[in-house]
Amino acid sequence: MISKKTPKQKKLRHAEYYDLTDTFDRLYAESKNGKVFTKLYDLIISEENILLAYRNIKRNKGSNTAGVDKKTIKDLETIPKDKFVELAKRKMAFYQPKPVKRVEIPKHDGKTRPLGIPSIWDRVVQQCILQVLEPICEAKFFERSNGFRPNRSAENALAQCYRMIQKQHLYYVVDVDIKGFFDNVNHTKLRQQMWALGIRDKKVLSMITAMLKAPIILPSGNKVYPTKGTPQGGLCSPLFGNIVLNELDWWIASQWETIPTEHNYQTRTMKNGTTDRSPVIRALATSNLKEMYIIRYADDFKIFCRSYEDAKKVFIAVKRWLNERLKLEISEDKSKIINLKRNYSDYLGFKMKAVKKGNSYVVRSHMSDKALIRETSKLLEQIQLMEAPANTKKGRLGVYYYNCKVWGIHNYYQYATHISQDCNRIAKAVLPQLNHRLECRIKKKGDLGKGYIKDRYGGSKQLRFVDERPLCPIGYIRTKHPMYKRKEICKYTPEGRKEIHKNLQINMNILWELMRKSEMSENIEFSDNRISLYAAQWGKCAITGNVLDYDELHCHHIIPKSKGGTDKYSNLIIVHCDVHKLIHASKSETIAYYLDILNLNDKMLRKLNKLRKSAELPEIK
Repeated sequence: MISKKTPKQKKLRHAEYYDLTDTFDRLYAESKNGKVFTKLYDLIISEENILLAYRNIKRNKGSNTAGVDKKTIKDLETIPKDKFVELAKRKMAFYQPKPVKRVEIPKHDGKTRPLGIPSIWDRVVQQCILQVLEPICEAKFFERSNGFRPNRSAENALAQCYRMIQKQHLYYVVDVDIKGFFDNVNHTKLRQQMWALGIRDKKVLSMITAMLKAPIILPSGNKVYPTKGTPQGGLCSPLFGNIVLNELDWWIASQWETIPTEHNYQTRTMKNGTTDRSPVIRALATSNLKEMYIIRYADDFKIFCRSYEDAKKVFIAVKRWLNERLKLEISEDKSKIINLKRNYSDYLGFKMKAVKKGNSYVVRSHMSDKALIRETSKLLEQIQLMEAPANTKKGRLGVYYYNCKVWGIHNYYQYATHISQDCNRIAKAVLPQLNHRLECRIKKKGDLGKGYIKDRYGGSKQLRFVDERPLCPIGYIRTKHPMYKRKEICKYTPEGRKEIHKNLQINMNILWELMRKSEMSENIEFSDNRISLYAAQWGKCAITGNVLDYDELHCHHIIPKSKGGTDKYSNLIIVHCDVHKLIHASKSETIAYYLDILNLNDKMLRKLNKLRKSAELPEIK
């Protein structure tokens, strides 16, 4: 049986399931060439786009949180596919979103962060819009904008910061904190910016306006009508945020990077995907222009400058520009100019400065002070939960959740140059608590088995075992160099996708046929999971291993629906139609007939008998 966690499945692009790859590629290419889009609505309400929206949100944790209508993704799973598409189209025809449920999420500093929870159908609508707008916007976004964009991450932002310090020798940084950014996005300005990007379908813009002005139900029960802001928790909010600040990115670039020079200097692309513009920079350096570079992750950004005098002028100009152009204010106590040779600058949970090494300066980075306290507290809290007896659910899961937190810390903060020092500090705080609370259950030796823990932590002397389960050592970590995003990687070009994942060698025509020719009685969950299984099994029968044609392909319920089985992914398997008949056969002559046709070997027969056993049928000898 094929595991639902197979790497082949993880590499699939959902858009390929629904034959939308070429459409999104076209939108991206046309946007690159400056096309104006006036007819996007028909694409947004297309059956393929709606089904793709369902696929993209169904495993999203937020889809299991109910909005004001008290419904979650589970309430949509049993709707027949054609009815689901029709309901989605009807919602969008005269779109009136339901109120957004506001909840307050506690922050580590004692304050709270407002989170807006749309109703589940509004999430579907937002995802439909997001899928079509993203390729158009991606073509226009700035290279050093890293947050909430495909194939970009905090790692890329850090790599860009390190380069500014070590390669370009820029040691003055303007740290800018926008006060309540998502709560203060100006609706009129956002629509103007979308219009400037070429999104000029008035029907779509009116849907977005309705989305932005949806009433908010406060925790107290009161209803408010927003005149500005986009709710954190909305699927389109990160994209809207990037649209708003994209203008800032390009304005900063226009002050130095993109200014035309008298001569057309040649540039070259480096191995890491960056562009070597040394001749251009040398020419610009002879002018009176202020050298500046912006690095942004969502609403968190830094501007690197050559001198303190330049940084002061840039700080004043950016503050004024944000206020006059985007109607945004900065937080005075959090925004400042930092000399990296003297002080650390915090960014994305890290802190970095420039330290002398030989005749130059290099980056020294750590976890930020807040991050260090926060992550230590999380581990200490988890240790308290691990005190539960080993035979209880809390006891069984305690070690697993502790290890997950350790992996999270290591995987995110490994790009700090001195992460080993930071993790050792955490270990000094955590290990006494581990030894005190789990003294009788903790051992130095045990069986690691095979897999991730053995590969990553097997060589550590700090490794311990609790109830015979390995406990990953927080202090065992090595620094990893952050990498630039390679320029050729792009979700919306054929060449870029080849860099993201290799060809899965499955028949895409059959995949699309599965989507298009579903039975009327099939619900959206079954239809979508069948497509996933076909891709995960590489289009092969789970019993015989033979590649299947469309007419041969059957999707079998491991536990029959008549016996309480569901349409969940874990309860489905793709098999040849004759194998399917043999699984359910009860008459001896029918069994003999299909055994003769299929010519199963012992291994295949054992697999088939497991499925018959789950269906409460006798084994075939």
